[in-house]
Amino acid sequence: MTEELITCDLVSSSTPGDPDQTLNTVKTKEMNGEQPIFSVLSGGTGDTITLASCGGGATSPTPTSDTESGIFSGECELCVEHESELDWFCGTEQKLICSHCAIVGPCHGHTVTPLATRVTAVRNQLVDVCEKMQLQALRIERFINQTLTAKEQKLQVSASRAREQVLARVSAAREALEEEEQRLLEEVQREEERVEQCLLTQRAHWNQAMANLSQTRSRLVHTLTHTPDAQLVISVQEIAERVEEAEGIGEPCDTNQLNMNPGCGHSKLLRGLWATAVLQGPNAYGSSNLKFDKRTVSPLLSLSDDFCTLTFLHKKPRQSPPYDPARFDCWPNALGSLSMSSGTHRWVVDVGQSGAFKVGICYASLERKGSGNEARLGYNSQSWVLSHYDGDYSFCHAGKKVPLQVVRRPQRIGLLLDWLSQTLLFYEPESGAVLHSVTHQFSAPLLPACAVTDRSITILPKP
Repeated sequence: MTEELITCDLVSSSTPGDPDQTLNTVKTKEMNGEQPIFSVLSGGTGDTITLASCGGGATSPTPTSDTESGIFSGECELCVEHESELDWFCGTEQKLICSHCAIVGPCHGHTVTPLATRVTAVRNQLVDVCEKMQLQALRIERFINQTLTAKEQKLQVSASRAREQVLARVSAAREALEEEEQRLLEEVQREEERVEQCLLTQRAHWNQAMANLSQTRSRLVHTLTHTPDAQLVISVQEIAERVEEAEGIGEPCDTNQLNMNPGCGHSKLLRGLWATAVLQGPNAYGSSNLKFDKRTVSPLLSLSDDFCTLTFLHKKPRQSPPYDPARFDCWPNALGSLSMSSGTHRWVVDVGQSGAFKVGICYASLERKGSGNEARLGYNSQSWVLSHYDGDYSFCHAGKKVPLQVVRRPQRIGLLLDWLSQTLLFYEPESGAVLHSVTHQFSAPLLPACAVTDRSITILPKP
C-alpha cells in the first residue's frame, strides 16, 4: 500500500538570461499537472524549465492541496529568500524549499519532490511501519501465548522425567554399590576369620611344641646330670628316641596362609566406580607441576624447552651430555620430577602417533646405567609400565607381560596412583575407560617413568 516516491531533477533548458524575467514568466504561467513543475512557457522569452531526470522518465504528479496530502497547517511557511510558499522538498539537501529555489535558487539541479507527494510517501511509510509493528506484536503475542506456554508445559514434563531418570540411576548405582559393599565386607570378614583361625591354630600348635620341647630337654638334662655312667651307657636307645621326638617338632615358618589375601576386598565394579569418581568427579586429582627431570633424560632422547616432551633421536648425538649419575645412558628412558609417597596423583601423557613407548612409575632407586634389565623399564621389580610396541599393548613388571585388550588406540593415556590403596591405574582420559590396574605394596617413593623409541610423547599440564 506504499505509494511510489517520485523524485525529479529540475533543470532549466533555456540559455542564460535575466533571472527576473524568468521569475516573472513563472509567476504568469499556469502549471500543467501532467508536466514537471513548470511546463513550456509561452510568450515572453520563450524559455522552458524541464526536469533533468524524473524517476525513470515518469512525469511529475500534479501537486495536491494541503488537505489532500494531509497537511494541517493553519499558515504556510514562506521562503526567507524568495518569500514564496515552501511547497517543495529538496531530497539532496533534505529540506523544504520553494519553486524559485528549485529553478534559480541554491537547489537548482537538485532532486526535488512536491511537498504533498513527499508527505504522502512519508505517511505511507509510517503506515507500513505501524502495520509491521502490529504484525510483529501479534507474532510476539502468539509466541507468548502458544510457544512459551507449550514450552513451560513441556519443561515440567521434561524436568520431571529427568529427575526420575537421575533418581532411578542413582538408586540403581546405590543399590549395586551397597550390595557390592556388603559382599566385599563379608569377604573381608571371612578372610579375617580364616587368618585368625590359622594364627590361633599355629599359636596353639607351637605353644604345645615348645612345651614338649622344654619337657624333653628337661628330661635329657636330668638324665645327663643324675644318671650314673653305667646306666647312662645302657640308656642310649632311650635318649635317642627322646632326641628324635624333639627333632620331629620341626622349625616354625611363615606362610601366606598367615596373611590376608591381598585381593580381598577388590572387585571390578568397585574399582570402576572408584576410578570414575576420582577421574571424572568434581574433585578430580591432578599434578600441575609435573615435568621431566632433565638430569635423567637418556642421550637417545631430546627434551623440549618446557621439559614436557620427549622425542626419540634416530641418530645418537655426536657429543654426549655430561656425566650425571641420574641419567640413563643406554635405554631411552626419562623420569618425572615429582616424587610420590602419599596422597593421590594423576597425570596424562599424550602419546599421539608414537608406535613404541612406555609409561608408568618406578622407584627412585632404579638403576640408571648399563644395558641390563636393571635399568630397563618393566623388566625389573622396581618399575611398573604400560607398554605399546608393534601394535600390541601390555602391562610389564619384573619381566612379566600381561597382554591388554585395547579396543581403540588411545591418543592419550592417563595414570592414577593412589598411595592409600596402593593402586596404580592406567586409563583413557577421553572415555574414562580403565585399561589396566595393579595393586602392590609400594615400599619407597615413586617417580613417573617414560620411554619412547618412535616419534614423541608429551606430559600434558593439569586441565
